[in-house]
Amino acid sequence: MSERNIGIIYNEPVSSGYQFSEASKDVLAQVEAVEGALGELGCRSVRIPFAMDLDGIIRRIMEEDISMAFNLCETVDEDPRFAGHPAALLELLQIPFSGSPSIALMLTTDKFVTNRLLKANGITTPNCTIFDATEPFSTSHLNYPVIAKPRLEDASIGIEQESIFKNERELRENIGSLYRRFGPLLVEEYVHGREFNISLLGYPFPTTLPFAEIDFSGFPDGLYPILGYRAKWDEKSFEFYNTPRKFPQDLPPLMLRKIEETVLTCFRLLMLRDYGRVDMRIDTSGKIYVLEVNANPCLSPDAGFPAAAQEAGISYSQMVDRMLCFMGQRSKKDVYQACRASG
Repeated sequence: MSERNIGIIYNEPVSSGYQFSEASKDVLAQVEAVEGALGELGCRSVRIPFAMDLDGIIRRIMEEDISMAFNLCETVDEDPRFAGHPAALLELLQIPFSGSPSIALMLTTDKFVTNRLLKANGITTPNCTIFDATEPFSTSHLNYPVIAKPRLEDASIGIEQESIFKNERELRENIGSLYRRFGPLLVEEYVHGREFNISLLGYPFPTTLPFAEIDFSGFPDGLYPILGYRAKWDEKSFEFYNTPRKFPQDLPPLMLRKIEETVLTCFRLLMLRDYGRVDMRIDTSGKIYVLEVNANPCLSPDAGFPAAAQEAGISYSQMVDRMLCFMGQRSKKDVYQACRASG
């Protein structure tokens, strides 16, 4: 019987009442769900919160005799610039871990870099520019309306109705205050159309899960149909209750193939691994615009990725089991089989 543990590595969330604490605390729901699934699979696990104290983290990993790890870190001390650092540490320690490697996490955290890499490789993305308050800023090549997003944030932080601007005057009057709140901004053309979240699962070769669409049919004419922060985290908001997820059956075969080809290209190009999600919009002419590529998307039981897995007939425990298999394939030691045998 194996006595080695599977680590659950996660970022310490901020306390309730702080700005964006709802999104920050969601990592604990992921930890609890993965921990429960591992228990069902007969595997021992240990929680290891990740912070700036690297000596303490390494010591804890060694003391707990971690054989492999679920990497659930979304930030380090709430700084999204460090999203790839926990994975990098695990890589240096040669501990197999779930999800994307550090380079993929660092690339996809930067919305501007992601946009440029995809566009350079033939993937259609919204035209965009950046605002960082250091260089002359021009939107002459953009068509309005535009949406201003934090360049580095995740979980729809900083994305609201107030982030969309109908003309240059509105944008210039407000972009300074957005920059002071969120730092560098991605300013991109707003794409009218249907919004899809396409999840992928598999190693070494990913496959697409059922395509999910965000249903904005309940939105009045005065609101832009976007999946902003309130829609994801504010249970008192209109948006929270009027952005349900559905799995449409009305997409023609040619469109299905185009979507699948697009998301698989994104997955490979940005070096994702195990699982991921691509957010896109399809305009009225059928043109696909990739909005964002998510390495290690949220694994909370009610989040989009587990929902797509469930739609494919994969339970939460089965999803975790597959990720254990992926890590086992990358391990020099057959710790996964030993863990399963102990159950």
